[in-house]
Amino acid sequence: MEPTPDQKQQMYSYAGINRFVWNKALALQNETHEETGKFVPKNEMINKLPLWKEEFPFLREAPSQSLQQTLMHLDRAIWDSFKPELDRGFPVFKKKGRSRPSFTCPQCFKADEGNSRIFIPKTGWIRYRKSKTLSGTAKSITVSERNGKWYISILTEETIEDPVHSMIKEEPVGMDLGVKVFAALSDGKKYSPKDAKRKAEKRLAHLGRELARKEKFSKNWYKAKDRLSKEEEHIANIRRDFLHKLSATLSKNHAIIFAEDLKVANMSKSAKGTKDEPGKNVKAKAGLNKAILDQGWGIFRSQLSYKLSWKGGALLLVPARDTSRTCPECSHTAEENRKSQSVFRCVKCGYAANADVNAAVNIKEKGLLLYAEALESIAAGHAVLACGGNGPIAPVKQEPTKVA
Repeated sequence: MEPTPDQKQQMYSYAGINRFVWNKALALQNETHEETGKFVPKNEMINKLPLWKEEFPFLREAPSQSLQQTLMHLDRAIWDSFKPELDRGFPVFKKKGRSRPSFTCPQCFKADEGNSRIFIPKTGWIRYRKSKTLSGTAKSITVSERNGKWYISILTEETIEDPVHSMIKEEPVGMDLGVKVFAALSDGKKYSPKDAKRKAEKRLAHLGRELARKEKFSKNWYKAKDRLSKEEEHIANIRRDFLHKLSATLSKNHAIIFAEDLKVANMSKSAKGTKDEPGKNVKAKAGLNKAILDQGWGIFRSQLSYKLSWKGGALLLVPARDTSRTCPECSHTAEENRKSQSVFRCVKCGYAANADVNAAVNIKEKGLLLYAEALESIAAGHAVLACGGNGPIAPVKQEPTKVA
């Protein structure tokens, strides 16, 4: 977007007010749950807003529906944290300067595509650069800021027919995610990682030292902080661009993809241990953790899942156990089968292959066994499968699509 300085100040204010409401509501939910073991229902929380506005008059400055939407987002975040399949933690308090300023307006906004401008309640018309033509009915807008730039996402709703993937008759593929090779497929294709953060480590370290030498909250400190933030945003944009392009390519060329059900949060935990029981190979594990987080496996899996479902395909998860050390020829499983990162050689039958491709083949075979009945259903066009682990498979719900 291209807001005026006054409009920017207004939107910063709205975002701060919504952050205040989130934190106050979360504190109340924590207190209530500690006393009663229950949470305050969503509607009750929304009904408290008029009382809070009496106590804190500045709340009236923000669009009222954005505050209601914030309470709805908090309610959903709380209940999502109890769903194991989503692997999300309990909501936390938002801190100024650390949480991304944003707010959502479900009504009272107007989109004028012809003149590339949008009307935000209590702010007025703002020009924006359109990245995609709107389709369907606009339901809500989310305004957010990142490194001084303002962005707007428009949530639209439309009815679409169940898609049928053009490659549905082709054989499914297995996919192994790694650090040295980002993605290896069972058909032999390999995709190298971008390693955006690793390549920028020296630059980040330099900017970090520069920031540390400045007097905190001085003008020069803010300038150094902005330079560091812009570098981190540049890294994130490189990673995001790479993941979007690769997920788009794979979702176009394959209808069914099997992948490991990886718990990235567990895989990237520190190995320091405790004072009484110190960890082993802490430095090596720290380097591996940085490499894992630099890849963006969780984001990639999410992107691949929804892009496949849009096209009528599916991303299906299988247990990760022994996929990298099992021989696909004789089924012999041993740690000695993979003595190096890149080469797999079975100690029993002598079968040799690229280690990452071999893991992808094993993932595919596991997937074919695990989802045999489901694959027959999707091939017949009866269902679109959701990304899932070992649990039941459910049809994908067609949600409204966000466009910027």
